[in-house]
Amino acid sequence: MLDAAELRNKTVDELTDELLKLKREAFNLRFQVADGSFKNTARVREVRRDVARIKTVLRQMQG
Repeated sequence: MLDAAELRNKTVDELTDELLKLKREAFNLRFQVADGSFKNTARVREVRRDVARIKTVLRQMQG
């Protein structure tokens, strides 16, 4: 899980890269959960929250 204070120390490019990585992971996790091969469903929730946290920090940096 990512810490918001830790995210604020990163550049916009680093945050964008991290966001892209997490979105890919979320996409892959959805398929794994759907076909039953994935058991750690808590990771799906954690990834979603990390995506939201990064988006929030990016918005705060913009405005």
